[in-house]
Amino acid sequence: MNVFTTDKIRNVVLLGHGGSGKTSLAEAMVYLAGITNRMGSVDAGNTVSDYDKEEIKRKISIKTSVIPIPWDGYKVNILDTPGYYDFVGEAEEAAAVADAAIIVISGKAGIEAGTKRAWDLCEKRNIPRMFFVTEMDDDKASYREVVQNLQDLYGKRIAPFHLPIRENEQFVGYVNVIQQKAKRWNDKGTVDKFDVPEYSQDNLSICRDVLMEAVAETSEEFMERFFEGDEFSEDEIREALRVSVKDGSIVPVLMGSNTLARGMFTLMVDIIKYFPSPAECKCAGINTENNEVFEADYDFSKPKSAYVFKTIADPYIGKYSLIKVNSGVIKPDDVLYNYHRSAEERLNKLYVICGNKVEEVKELHAGDIGALAKLSVTQTTDSLSTKKNAITYIRTPISQPYVYRKYAAVNKGDEDKISQAISKLTMEDLTLKTVNDSDNGQTLIYGISAQHLDVVQNVLKEKYKVEIELSRPRIAFKETIRKKVDTEYKYKKQSGGHGQYGHVKIILEPSGDMETPYMFEQTVVGGAVPKNYFHAVEKGIIEAVKSGPLAKYPVTGVKVNLYDGSYHAVDSSELAFKVATQQAFKKGFMDAAPVLLEPIASLKVVVPDDFTGDVMGDLNKRRARVLGMNPIGDGNTEILADIPYLELYEYDTRLFSMTRGSGTFSYEFARYEQAPDEVAKAEIAKAAETE
Repeated sequence: MNVFTTDKIRNVVLLGHGGSGKTSLAEAMVYLAGITNRMGSVDAGNTVSDYDKEEIKRKISIKTSVIPIPWDGYKVNILDTPGYYDFVGEAEEAAAVADAAIIVISGKAGIEAGTKRAWDLCEKRNIPRMFFVTEMDDDKASYREVVQNLQDLYGKRIAPFHLPIRENEQFVGYVNVIQQKAKRWNDKGTVDKFDVPEYSQDNLSICRDVLMEAVAETSEEFMERFFEGDEFSEDEIREALRVSVKDGSIVPVLMGSNTLARGMFTLMVDIIKYFPSPAECKCAGINTENNEVFEADYDFSKPKSAYVFKTIADPYIGKYSLIKVNSGVIKPDDVLYNYHRSAEERLNKLYVICGNKVEEVKELHAGDIGALAKLSVTQTTDSLSTKKNAITYIRTPISQPYVYRKYAAVNKGDEDKISQAISKLTMEDLTLKTVNDSDNGQTLIYGISAQHLDVVQNVLKEKYKVEIELSRPRIAFKETIRKKVDTEYKYKKQSGGHGQYGHVKIILEPSGDMETPYMFEQTVVGGAVPKNYFHAVEKGIIEAVKSGPLAKYPVTGVKVNLYDGSYHAVDSSELAFKVATQQAFKKGFMDAAPVLLEPIASLKVVVPDDFTGDVMGDLNKRRARVLGMNPIGDGNTEILADIPYLELYEYDTRLFSMTRGSGTFSYEFARYEQAPDEVAKAEIAKAAETE
């Protein structure tokens, strides 16, 4: 691929709800640009961007694909992202390096949860955007309804640039609102101009007025001319709209048919025309030498620096670090410094990636997106620069995973392979993490949703040839006592030669410190238990609190006082006193009004106002205590509640079902509370079954 300078580059992320047509739109763009000689389809599993086996099987995007499209002397880097919230981290990574966004909407399905999330992501990152309405060849598609609903949501910023023309229930052309001209597609793939149909005149007038108001607001001179009734020239309109689209005060709406590749030519032209190049965008990092702001601003003349926004760690195509060049011009054999890892990386070769194909390039200019192969220590969200001018950029905030399952190897002996494979997956996917829960003897894997973890399980099997079993995790209950008791145990064993003898008398009582498993003190007088066995007694306590006598959960909040006992000059040993202590602890614990404690989470649920009743009702069924409801704007409500961790299992699936995918939740540990009798009985019975 040719080298493109900063002003000739456009970085555009495709966002929208899953199934709205992002991948097929990218496919139509690729075909129209001549990169492919035929259009693939999601159903056929042969698109450029959805190349992964799991994507082909599920017919959804799971990863972000980069597709550089040469167009009329420009390079448009398309970032095709997954639309389902299960893979939100991919969209967040892509949006971090995009200079503009196209939010794709199905003309049939209309505005969906993913549409609103895409808008919110653009608002959060202040990204210029436009909407593209797909499936206009389907008679059930309603462009007018989509535009109306967008305007109801986002106000006068929404400005349709085109209106569809249908004849005999066929999508045959469009009206260009700026030019006030109608165009019809012909068999040659070009358009023929004709008079605007009478039925489109009223709608054209309304849309035109919105655009003219937007143009007038770009300058005082234009505002005066607007009130005086002057007409603006097409060039004046386009220049004013470019300013408005760039600052987000106008959001154009375009439309077309992906399957017929109609509307893509105009879309590509408008991407070049209205979206900013990196040269017009701001970008700043921190110079680590002097802690001063480094205004990179995608300036090719400044020292080299880049940001790693994504990692591909594939067993077949290898490891690639996807970068956006923030300043300078990066070339093969450059040596760049990773401040975060305190290491230098020799680049060797530079690449651009198109789907799953890599192509070598001579250099990458500021603002461009490319790939570096086999960097030794660099990870996603790291910064690269020259060591002399060490720069660090703010790491992209990625959504936290809250859904987790216990996992284990299906085949014994695969543990190391599984660990290595999951390590590669977590390198690629920052919304995936593993936790070793040693207290409860389980390894946990966290993801965005149950479907996310299901995909991970399948990828491990198909791509890495290892299998894991996902199961319901053991909740981190704890055991404690409510009473003070005095107990003892004498461990005595004789079997020829030296025997075993250890005798302890201990007092167990609540310590008052629920953060600490145990407190140990000794008040032995007269040498009833020699000092050299105190350590063995504490070892016995340490072992005993790992798995409590009530339901085999860790013990917390217990104070143990060793006050008396006895020993044998020959038969006593550390082991004997350790065993005696363990047994005394278990006996005394069960006499000290033992209770089971369950972990409580502080839960935050954000849902559209229409669903608050259903969500509140469901929370009550889950033993949650609702603490408050706060309106947070844009028709959403934040619900705050305390909820037992036990009741959070499969909550993501239930919330998705109740809110049609528009609800989100997060939580953090709050405290432990005594579990209700029915919960405690169930856990105790479960523990008894495993004995």
